[in-house]
Amino acid sequence: MNSNHRTVVITGASSGIGLGLAEAFLSQGYNVVGNARTDERLAIAAAHLDHSPRFLGVAGDIGERTTAQRVIDRAVERFGAVDVLVNNAGIFIAKPFAEYTEEELDALIATNLKGFVYASQAAAAHMIGRKRGHIVNITASIALQSNIGVPAALPVLIKGGINQATRALALELSPHNIRVNAVAPGIVDTPLYTPDMHGFLNSLAPAGRIGKVSEIADAVLYLSNADFTTGVILPVDGGMSSGKW
Repeated sequence: MNSNHRTVVITGASSGIGLGLAEAFLSQGYNVVGNARTDERLAIAAAHLDHSPRFLGVAGDIGERTTAQRVIDRAVERFGAVDVLVNNAGIFIAKPFAEYTEEELDALIATNLKGFVYASQAAAAHMIGRKRGHIVNITASIALQSNIGVPAALPVLIKGGINQATRALALELSPHNIRVNAVAPGIVDTPLYTPDMHGFLNSLAPAGRIGKVSEIADAVLYLSNADFTTGVILPVDGGMSSGKW
């Protein structure tokens, strides 16, 4: 066990923003417990992180309560405690509202909603016992300001609800010295988007470009060090959610 460092649990940690978060927290001296669906994906992530002894992968579907509890339990078993939970796991399906399928709705609810609820419940129960902790939710800028060019009512429904739940939980958990915040990314340069899509994506923000994974990680690290900040939804979106432009 290495308990000389603070420990963060990151869901959806095998690629994109989640992998960038794991890298950033390791660079700050944290132990990192990363969740992804399969051991294979976590093995690739571990290799990207140079097989750091401060990285522990725990596979499973975070939309299942037993997985969420197991991730927290393994973190405590290996590193002694959980200081930060980053609810990063999520899927984004943009399409006209009338065209969403039952399977897509179920997938969005399982990963985006249940994944947030179950992981947060397990972490909060642990943190209440310790009288300290921090939960960060990765939501979406488009849940703050809709965009006619990106129809995405169902992700907006869930991520917008998590934005509001962030504020409610910040109040509820404040007496236990637990902070709850959210980072709301705009469009971010991840393997989800091919280079031929960047021209259109760059046009979606006043800044004229898409974001970098490192910029989302910087925001999460800032909130993790901002001890008097709770109940905040921080857009990192090049101005995308500021209003009509």
